[in-house]
Amino acid sequence: MTGDPLTRRNVPAAFDRGAAAYDRLVGVNPGYHAHLRCSARALSLPARGAGLRLLDAGCGTGASTAALVAAAPRAEIVGVDASPGMLAQARAKPWPATVQFVDGRIEDLAGAGIDGPFDGIFAAYLIRNLPDPDTALVSLRALLRPGGVLVVHDYAVRDSVVARLVWHTVCWAVIIPAGWLTTGDAGLYRYLWRSVLDFDGARGFADRLRRAGFTGIHTSTATGWQRRIVHTFRAHRSPEQQ
Repeated sequence: MTGDPLTRRNVPAAFDRGAAAYDRLVGVNPGYHAHLRCSARALSLPARGAGLRLLDAGCGTGASTAALVAAAPRAEIVGVDASPGMLAQARAKPWPATVQFVDGRIEDLAGAGIDGPFDGIFAAYLIRNLPDPDTALVSLRALLRPGGVLVVHDYAVRDSVVARLVWHTVCWAVIIPAGWLTTGDAGLYRYLWRSVLDFDGARGFADRLRRAGFTGIHTSTATGWQRRIVHTFRAHRSPEQQ
């Protein structure tokens, strides 16, 4: 379990190295995929997404994309990620013709050929990993059509002593050892542990969304062992914003 500590700037390269084992690791997390599907449904898209355009920001190996497909099977979905290794895993899976994947950084979506407007944006386990979360949120808001919806699915433990203790225990008893056994390198999983503890609590992230110009913010938490650890944040680009 050695190696230099990861930072937000070199996380994509770490995901490249861990991409082949990523699905196996998250697959043993009880509720992981069910919680993603629950958050994707929070977009509250009509007509099963018919005629709508959605962005899966930080799509990884496609787990969040699959949740979007389940919530809106008739929508056009664009998945983007900065890790070519994770995208290779996503592209290897069967998808409907309405899904496409793009290699690009959230900080430069225009450079990757991605432009708006989108009717909805789903960002699962993304914002916490970006070098400049505030600028990224402003950029994502600009990609939404007026009235469009952003749903963020992520860890937020700062508000709860119990949540922090559970997170610490699960990481060092399960996640970090499993990552090392599976990949031979626990650096990415130590980074995960540390990044969650360092990032916003639910109240702080809701305030961050407001500062980025989002309105109508609603927060809910996951069930099971991830209660008060994993949260869903739903926010809007105001219809009046141009």
